[in-house]
Amino acid sequence: MGTTVKTNPSLNRLIEELKALSREHGAPLWRDVARRLERRRQHWSEVNLSRVSRTAKEGETVLVPGVLLGSGELTKPVTIATYRASSGARAKVAKAGGTVVGLRDLAASNPKGSGVRIVG
Repeated sequence: MGTTVKTNPSLNRLIEELKALSREHGAPLWRDVARRLERRRQHWSEVNLSRVSRTAKEGETVLVPGVLLGSGELTKPVTIATYRASSGARAKVAKAGGTVVGLRDLAASNPKGSGVRIVG
């Protein structure tokens, strides 16, 4: 089996930006996320809100390198950065007082990647 070629230009740009950020700031978090996004989509993490609720502390920043799904309940306000989130997940996070941001936004605001928990 050969390697897969990503055809989504936005995703390819994000992967390259994360790798460059990792090199510039010495942050291995962003290289790890880029490598996870380079995988085949069927191997991406699909994380439910119930899992985020079990692992995250109140006010924490959580990174989901894949897809955030809306199964389960979120009872505490957290900031969740993900490549993609379902509309149900976005609504439940907002209801709990948290926010959903894109990976590019989190990388821009936190180039060192400090204080971020990866779930998935």
